[in-house]
Formats: sequence, C-alpha cells, structure tokens
Amino acid sequence: MNLINHINAIIYNKSPEESLAILAKEFPGKVVFSSSLGYEDQVISHLIFSSNLPIEVFTIDTGRLFNETYSVLNSTLERYKTPIKVLYPKTEAIEKLVSEKGPISFYESLENRKECCFIRKVEPLKRALKEKSIWITGIRADQSGNRHDMPNLEWDEGNQIIKFHPILNWTLEEVKAYIVKHNLPYNSLHDKGFVSIGCAPCTRAIKEGEDFRAGRWWWEQNDKKECGLHSK
Repeated sequence: MNLINHINAIIYNKSPEESLAILAKEFPGKVVFSSSLGYEDQVISHLIFSSNLPIEVFTIDTGRLFNETYSVLNSTLERYKTPIKVLYPKTEAIEKLVSEKGPISFYESLENRKECCFIRKVEPLKRALKEKSIWITGIRADQSGNRHDMPNLEWDEGNQIIKFHPILNWTLEEVKAYIVKHNLPYNSLHDKGFVSIGCAPCTRAIKEGEDFRAGRWWWEQNDKKECGLHSK
C-alpha cells in the first residue's frame, strides 16, 4: 500500500514520541489511540498527553471491568487534565444477551465468548474508529505468539484503517522501567501477577512460567486467544 510506504518513510528511525507527532500533523483529526489502561497504554497516553499531541484517546468500558481499572482511569484524568473518551456497548445488545443467555454465557462456549466480546468491545471500537485514518495501539510483539511477526505499521482490513504500534519492540521490562521513571499511574493488579488485564470474569493472574496471555480466557484451549479487537 502506497500510503503505508509513505508513512514508513516519514517515521523511519524516529522515536515513538516523534512518530506520534508526525502522524498527528500528517493526519489532523484522524489519529486515534485506544487505551485499555494497562502498562503499555499508560506509556502511550503519557507520550500523547505530555506533548499535548492532537490525538484522540479513548477507552472502552465493557461494563465488566475491575475496580482497579476504573481507579487508573480516574488517576490518569487527574494527572493530565485531558479528556479520555469513554465508549460503552449498546444497551439493547447487552440486555438481549444477558436476558437470553445469562450473565456468564461466555464460559459455556467459544462462540458465546466471542459474541460477548463483540458486543462489549468490538462494536464500540468500530464506532470509535469510524472516519479515522490511523489507529494507535499499545501492542507489543512478545505479548503473544501471533504478534511476534507483526510490523509496527499495518493495514487492518476489518476496520479499514492503518494501525501503528509505536512500542511494538519494547520488552515488558522496558515498559515497567518507563512507568517507574515517569511515575505514571498504573493498574495495581499488575503487581499481583495480572499481566494482560481485561474484563474481570475473563482475567486472572498468571503463574510463573506461564505465557503472557495465559491469564485471558484461561478456560479455553486455544493458542491464539484474542477478543477480536485486533483481528485481521
């Protein structure tokens, strides 16, 4: 894709901060960052807010988040004094799902879990990305096996948008060091073995030696566990 080649050229050898600034200038009003308020996303939020970059930051409240996640959102708003757009699932879809299948249908089958993820996460995401050109994410290559070979800039066919992963090649240790250096607010569950944090019923702490994503949808026998946000 010519546009991706162009972007690759203008951000080549640039730092994450420089790359974000370039994209914000090249695509005014068309760059958006999705934050789950985890370690990685707090780093990127800091890069955006501390430099006053004109990049919209949003998060999705699925209705099943940990209290600790809400605390991070509040602390982030207090620190930067900058709005973070909060999106919610469509009320009618949630009411229908829970009325027909109960509050924990996602434990019963992969199909049910993906349905819940779609209603609570994917559909709100699609609304947030509508009419945008660049989607910034906090993805890192070592988070899961199917992310190892990701380029830091790619075309998302499902959402018809270019995705940019500014800290793709950072290690978890580098992310933690950045958090400490800049004294960033972060989710206290990270200190309790929660590496990847999503909805409360679907997330647990990982054990020593377990894969990074082992704490997400742990009841599923699936090597490529994703919610659908980053599906091709």
